[in-house]
Amino acid sequence: MELGDHGRGCLLGLAVGDALGAAVEFKPPGTFTPVTTFRGDGPHGLAPGEWTDDTSMALALADSIAHSGWDLNDQASRYLAWRNQGAYSVNGTCFDIGMTTNAALKKFADTGDAINSGDRSEHSSGNGSIMRLAPVPIRYAGWIDTDLDGLSRYAAESSITTHASPQCVSACRYFAFLLAGLINGRSRDEVLAPDWPPLRELRQIEPLHSEVEAVANGSFRKLSPPVIQGTGYVVKSLEAALWAVHAAEDFREAVLRAVNLGDDADTTGAVCGQLAGACWGESGIPGEWITGLARKDMLEVALRGLSTTGA
Repeated sequence: MELGDHGRGCLLGLAVGDALGAAVEFKPPGTFTPVTTFRGDGPHGLAPGEWTDDTSMALALADSIAHSGWDLNDQASRYLAWRNQGAYSVNGTCFDIGMTTNAALKKFADTGDAINSGDRSEHSSGNGSIMRLAPVPIRYAGWIDTDLDGLSRYAAESSITTHASPQCVSACRYFAFLLAGLINGRSRDEVLAPDWPPLRELRQIEPLHSEVEAVANGSFRKLSPPVIQGTGYVVKSLEAALWAVHAAEDFREAVLRAVNLGDDADTTGAVCGQLAGACWGESGIPGEWITGLARKDMLEVALRGLSTTGA
């Protein structure tokens, strides 16, 4: 399976958005000079173009799919290798990890049971599973036409290893369908429509969580900052990314709108970057951002793995 422009753009867009937002992570909106391109420093002291845990976990997920097919324990084991040994990290160390992810990986290390490692309570509804989701819709994009049940199930299962709340699982299901549609060449307006046929079928498979349903019904079209927020809450994060993409003219505008919301800027950028990259493709990402990405070799390894692994 050859990955096309939109599939490659989905993963590269994730990394670009992550790297753009890294320098202003945790900064409230309006308290920093707006981001216009890669810049250094930030809370982790990264160099321009270096990325954070969002991309690291996506690389781990891609590596698992490439080498083990669909195996949740293998996925969690690779996340654990990132946490403990710095595998998949841009600089060889795990310098940034969310509390919900860390707690789930500690539990997995004790039990070896990824299916039951993620916290299922609603108060543990961070954005740590949508931020890394790209490898799932990239690899299984064709299922948007042939196996909606399978795509829905894999998207949900990819979340529960660390984020098992109803909001997180539902957000991953919805987000995976959007990305798969875009990767397959559907237009932005088509996939974001609340009555898009695959979305109607997704609801029939299992209804979306009420808060995710509100986003799918177009809340992102009606709101603007400060109601739109780049926070760590999965629903607000998804809503912010869709707000940034839906009216943008190109990849650059979309991702800069997202990261300049501040707060959890790297993850808002990564979620938006997946959407924008799937929408406009690798060819739509500014060339200086592609060449300026740190450790692009690691991203190319992941893309090769996703293009050759069997379904």
